[in-house]
Amino acid sequence: MSEVTIGTRGNLKSVVIGRDRHVVIQTMWKDKLTSDDLKNDSCKNIIKRIDNLSSMGCGLLRFAVPDIEAACVLGGLTKKTSMPLVADIHFDYNIALKILDYPIGKLRINPGNIGGREKVRAVLEKAKDKGVPIRIGVNGGSLPVEIRRLIEDGKINRTEALVEAAMREIAIFEENNFSDVVVSMKSSNIKETVDAARLFRTKNGGIPLHIGVTEAGPLIAGVVRNTAALFGLLCDGIGDTLRISLSDSMENEVIAAREILLAVNENKNTDNVGEGVKIISCPRCGRHSFDTHAFTGKWLPYLYSVRKNITVAIMGCIVNGPEEARNADIGITGVGKKVHIFSNGVVKQIISADEADAVFKNEIETFL
Repeated sequence: MSEVTIGTRGNLKSVVIGRDRHVVIQTMWKDKLTSDDLKNDSCKNIIKRIDNLSSMGCGLLRFAVPDIEAACVLGGLTKKTSMPLVADIHFDYNIALKILDYPIGKLRINPGNIGGREKVRAVLEKAKDKGVPIRIGVNGGSLPVEIRRLIEDGKINRTEALVEAAMREIAIFEENNFSDVVVSMKSSNIKETVDAARLFRTKNGGIPLHIGVTEAGPLIAGVVRNTAALFGLLCDGIGDTLRISLSDSMENEVIAAREILLAVNENKNTDNVGEGVKIISCPRCGRHSFDTHAFTGKWLPYLYSVRKNITVAIMGCIVNGPEEARNADIGITGVGKKVHIFSNGVVKQIISADEADAVFKNEIETFL
């Protein structure tokens, strides 16, 4: 398999996709960019949130770029963060040409709707000159007209249509000697998403593949649907980068992706997500003497920013708490009116709930 390097200009952090590297997590900015986003507090808040996403394990951040104004704003943001930013562009090749004037990390286009061959060639030539990779993004809801007709005529099914659309776009890139390519074929249907990824791998095993169920729904439904689709693919080594598309926050998309990759690693007894915390926490019941829901929610952003392979157990009562906590690198559990802090299987301290936050953080910092 080939590999694609993203982030070769400016102060961008280099990200490599493909060739058995760690699977790269992506998310997408949820709001429209305007010129005000480059001003004062608005810009500071955006960069702070980007940095937080990076610390949580996000490797690439994609932005919709529907017009030249958004391209200029995104271009300005690329100069203020080390996170490789990705421009998602449809319909107007001039937008792609404009964003390439900035140190953008990657383009996401569909050559089928970016314009005629000459316009596609112009984008490919400039991207190649600037060293910017491109993702060919094929969606089940936006297949080319001629391929939709093949489905209607019963000549191919929707899975075959996704792959056929991708192969046609790859051919255009090959005609123009452009090889820094990532491909995605996304559907809101689980079976179509899985089957398309597997079929593509049989036809082209060399191009890095971005996977995910598109328009997967709200938090719980979206996580379930993506897990059902992606777990088997990742266990079989299919998928080099992923996004968990949710009608929810970017942070939860990153957390969901982290947890799916951790589950794959646990199943395969491998490490293909990089360093990070594994969190064990109890669901809480009428026996609880420690509010695990509130405590876990409070500490999630910090825990996902810790770049160490450690297990943290947050437990609520004496039934399972002490033993689960003993088997973790760091554990905290309620026992009656007290809270026990464990480290490497040993009770380090018995404290009150009011002291839990400070002591818990101190224990984590001993591993950093």
